[in-house]
Amino acid sequence: MNVVSATFNDDDQKWLVVAEDTVTGELHEHKAKFLVVATGENGSKNVPLIPGLSTFTGEAIHSSEYKSPMKFTGKNVLVVGCGNSGMEIAYDLSNSGIKTSILVRSPFHVTTKEMIYAGMLLSKFLPINVIDKVVISLAKDYFGDLSKYDIDMPEKGPFAIKATTGRAAVIDVGTIDKIKAGLIKVYKTTIEKIGGDEVVFSDGRSECFDAIIFATGYTSKAHMWLKDNEELLNDEGFPKQSYPNHWKASNGVYCVGLARRGLPGVSSDAENIAKDIRNQIN
Repeated sequence: MNVVSATFNDDDQKWLVVAEDTVTGELHEHKAKFLVVATGENGSKNVPLIPGLSTFTGEAIHSSEYKSPMKFTGKNVLVVGCGNSGMEIAYDLSNSGIKTSILVRSPFHVTTKEMIYAGMLLSKFLPINVIDKVVISLAKDYFGDLSKYDIDMPEKGPFAIKATTGRAAVIDVGTIDKIKAGLIKVYKTTIEKIGGDEVVFSDGRSECFDAIIFATGYTSKAHMWLKDNEELLNDEGFPKQSYPNHWKASNGVYCVGLARRGLPGVSSDAENIAKDIRNQIN
């Protein structure tokens, strides 16, 4: 089923949800007093609006469509995005002998899985700010000064960022060594425009690419079908209200897992909503 629309009926004080059977195309209607938007942060692919992208003569795909490096053999590939997906794809391409560049648009933490595991163990005994100091110190000792390679570290620590935004630190799979060896080129900038096969960067540089892989994550699309939505979600599909008051609006509509606070945030939302609905029913 795919949700087409959700509207609130003032007459019977209920939500009308219209859903489409993705196999038959048949529409189904459902009515309920309460509506919980639990479609998550990753409802649709997020591809940035770049001037001239439609003119790109090579292949432009989202990271979710990336299957193997084989189809990119002999090509010059730009990976846009430096999260775990982008860094892993860049490593996979470079490891297969493909000319690879990665676009780094913002600071991020680079760790190992052992550092993250150690931080998780320490979280049972220590506050987040102390854990972050330990993990950052370990990362600096292990990777060295990555700013020399145009990789900057955020002001907040990796566990603080995870707790407040849901964004995870990069767990290195070997990409950093490739970057240090000059096998993966880092562009610390943004894309200004694209024309044909040429990508023009905001810092004045440009390069011709055969393919662009957008490892730019996903976004919520609930705001596109939630029609009576003056209070709950903004134009990007995320809560209008700040955490922890984001999960509820009037007319019995709620949202779960849209606060960008990971699984703990989902759990908190679910408990709050269940209690609120129970109190209204009882």
